[in-house]
Amino acid sequence: MKIFDEKHIKNIVLVGAHNSGKTTLSETMLFEAGLINRRGTVEDHNTVSDYHSIEHERSSSIYATPMHTEWRNYKINIIDTPGLDDFIGEIISSIRVADTVVTTINGRQGVEVGTEIIWNYIDKYNIPTLFVVNQIDHPDTKFENSFKGIQSLVGKNAVRIQYPIKIDGAQGIIDVLKMKLYKFGPNGGKPEKLKIPDDQKELADKLRNELIEKAAENDDDLLELFFEKGTLNEDEMRKGIKAGMLNHDLFPVFCVSALNDMGSGRLMGFIDNVAPAAADLKSEQTVEGDELFPKTTGPTVLFVFKTLFQTNLGQITFFKVKSGELNVNDRLTNSRTGETEIINQLFIMDGKERQSVSKLSVGDIGATLKLKFSETNDTLYSGKNPITLKQIQYPDDRIILSVSASNKTDDEKLNEALKKIHIQDPTVNLSFSQENKEMLISCQGELHLATLDWTLKNIYGVEAIFEKPKTAYRETIQRSSTANYKHKKQSGGSGQFAQVHIKIEPWQEGMDEPEGFNIRGKEEIDLTWGGKLVFYNCIVGGVIDARYLPSIMKGVLEVMESGPLTGSYIRDIRVMVYDGKMHSVDSNDISFKIAGAHAFREAFLNANPKLLEPKNELIVKVPEEMVGQVMTDLQSRRAVIQGFENSENYQVLNCQIPADELFGYSTDLRSLTQGRATFSTSFSSYQAVPTNIQSQLVKN
Repeated sequence: MKIFDEKHIKNIVLVGAHNSGKTTLSETMLFEAGLINRRGTVEDHNTVSDYHSIEHERSSSIYATPMHTEWRNYKINIIDTPGLDDFIGEIISSIRVADTVVTTINGRQGVEVGTEIIWNYIDKYNIPTLFVVNQIDHPDTKFENSFKGIQSLVGKNAVRIQYPIKIDGAQGIIDVLKMKLYKFGPNGGKPEKLKIPDDQKELADKLRNELIEKAAENDDDLLELFFEKGTLNEDEMRKGIKAGMLNHDLFPVFCVSALNDMGSGRLMGFIDNVAPAAADLKSEQTVEGDELFPKTTGPTVLFVFKTLFQTNLGQITFFKVKSGELNVNDRLTNSRTGETEIINQLFIMDGKERQSVSKLSVGDIGATLKLKFSETNDTLYSGKNPITLKQIQYPDDRIILSVSASNKTDDEKLNEALKKIHIQDPTVNLSFSQENKEMLISCQGELHLATLDWTLKNIYGVEAIFEKPKTAYRETIQRSSTANYKHKKQSGGSGQFAQVHIKIEPWQEGMDEPEGFNIRGKEEIDLTWGGKLVFYNCIVGGVIDARYLPSIMKGVLEVMESGPLTGSYIRDIRVMVYDGKMHSVDSNDISFKIAGAHAFREAFLNANPKLLEPKNELIVKVPEEMVGQVMTDLQSRRAVIQGFENSENYQVLNCQIPADELFGYSTDLRSLTQGRATFSTSFSSYQAVPTNIQSQLVKN
């Protein structure tokens, strides 16, 4: 296979809302370039990119799929991504290695919330971006509405390079960079190139002048030339457009019919001639503080952006060559683990098909098999000096559930499968709640969860049970209380004896020391589950030997690990041990531990105990016209709305909500707003549970 240099490699990532036509466009681009001789369809489950069984079952992209094609002496690497934000991890990983992001817009729907979500990540990484309005031949398409939506998203730096027209009943595209009319037959394909009709000349000239001005703004030499000549030629415009894209200040807009192969060839020509190549990209700042330039002469550096497990192949690792050249059998160091990896095999991937290659140059995207120590987000490098590229930052989890094997004998099998799923998809996170003794899995939404369930059943052969996780409540007290307990046990020989008198009070930061006690010692314990225990030795006259105080405290802590109300952790209490008795023969550590535990439990139950629940900060971004129903739903979940912010046509609601009430919120919010609202959530604090709810929880 031909090896391309960094000037002739273009990496594009197709992104866009669900059903915007990304997979169909990628299939058409492969067909146009001759990589395939027949175009598949999503409905027939025979496209190059959607090859996984679950994608066939759902008729929708689930995974980001790398492919490649060649077009006029350029290699174009294409990554087709899912459109649903449940699979945002696949999208973000792909954007991280893009030279240009191609954002597809469904011409009938315009800019959708999915487009906005993805745009936020594109904007964060400052990736050169162009927009493609799809389905231009559909009678319900409104190109101008789509263009206005793009402008509202990215600002006035969106510029029309093309716009669609109907001519003699046929579909046409006017291109103001080429100043040509492309007229398509009913089956698309190669268009007829014509002059721009007279009735379109004024609009085409206007748009061309706008494009010239935008192109000139991004290069000082071009700006000077523009002032001198009053215009730019096509090559000069290309130079300015590329500069604007690299500056993230110019966003070209094209139009196509991916289904009927209209405009895709012209789009590929623009990607070849104008869109940035690896050699055009700016240097990257490494974690070590150095600059890494995309040059063949530099050290070999790979960034792992995707990991995939396949039954017949094992682990497939996808990477972008960020510097230098990569050859089969190269030995590289993983900057995270320090381990050496040997690149025994090197592939170009087109969906599920592999092509072996012996070498890849900087800027290219490839894959290898069975690396032992490397995962997504890792950097592999040659040479002695460590090189680490900044990792992809994935969004916070949106739903958390407990997970267990339906057959207990499959527990180990389930754990191994979940570990592989996490490596493959870093937006799936696993943890074990020591408090509630349950395995927790978190992900991006109910559809994401359904995909995980399918994968466990069909790929790993494990039936899993997903349930609402137990809420991590806390227990505390609202007033002071005293108690004493005598532990006495005699069973022949040495017995057990201890008597302990204690007083307990609610603890809060900055409170005065307890009054009426002779404080002889104080210990503050930061509890691993949050909050504090402050333990005072207030013994007078040696009625309890000081060596038994630690045992009393152990008894108190033992009760605090399983509170009397619901078995939850206890927090924020101070304990004063002020009296008691001991026996010269029968007293020992275990006796005082037992006495301390019983005294504390009795005092706790008499101190008006209170249950605390975890509260989360919840931020919901919702279209203005849907705010009412979202607020009604939030109030039904005991949420307190603390403020509003305007964000163009959206309202951002800042709320405090019980964590327990977030279960199922992702699905309900999507249903209420047709998927147009988004939310993020994070732990805030523990607050008192309402009395009626506490009564129910204690009964249970």
